[in-house]
Amino acid sequence: MVTWSLFAIVGAVVAITGDKFRIHAAMNQYHPWWLDGSFKVLTLLADGWVPTILALGLLLVKEMRAFLMMGVSCSLGAIIVQVLKHGVFPDMDRPSAYQQQLGTMEWVSGVDMHQHFSFPSGHSAAAFGMCMALAVIINKRQWAVPFALLATGMAYSRIHLSQHFLQDTVAGSTIGVATAVLVYFVLYRSSFAKRRWLDRRLFRQNQNRPPIAASRSK
Repeated sequence: MVTWSLFAIVGAVVAITGDKFRIHAAMNQYHPWWLDGSFKVLTLLADGWVPTILALGLLLVKEMRAFLMMGVSCSLGAIIVQVLKHGVFPDMDRPSAYQQQLGTMEWVSGVDMHQHFSFPSGHSAAAFGMCMALAVIINKRQWAVPFALLATGMAYSRIHLSQHFLQDTVAGSTIGVATAVLVYFVLYRSSFAKRRWLDRRLFRQNQNRPPIAASRSK
């Protein structure tokens, strides 16, 4: 929460007080090949299929509570993002639609550039929702900051690759954190959290069953 708060507060202040084109151009002054390649990989980790695979994996190896923490957090965040993109802010375009205003700014090659439905960033929402869910599920304090930094890197990749403006990623990350916190309180702190089926595993072996060889010998 602290790492996200720093990212959100600093990002929000900069986005509100400055011109989004100048901010975007300033944040894209440094483009070495290794950084471009790293952000191309990071941005893929925030695609919707990644939390989907993680949720299904948790369904196989963990209890229902963990599966729902990941699945509901990211799904709810994605729904909110799409409603805002298409229903509330459909006219907000992405950086590639403003190349003239951005001047001679360098663009990363090999990236499929989108132009429309910029606000808020779905990748940023998925990144923070997914990483916060993992931090809750693993429940080890030493993992909290690495997961937050990973989420921040995935969100920043959207700016570096010119798929979103700063304000888009700040809004997306806020949605991701908010949905994850809401789901956490429902699944771990509310009266609903006391339901026994949340701690059951959908796929589990019956450890009380005798070995096959032993059962045949009887």
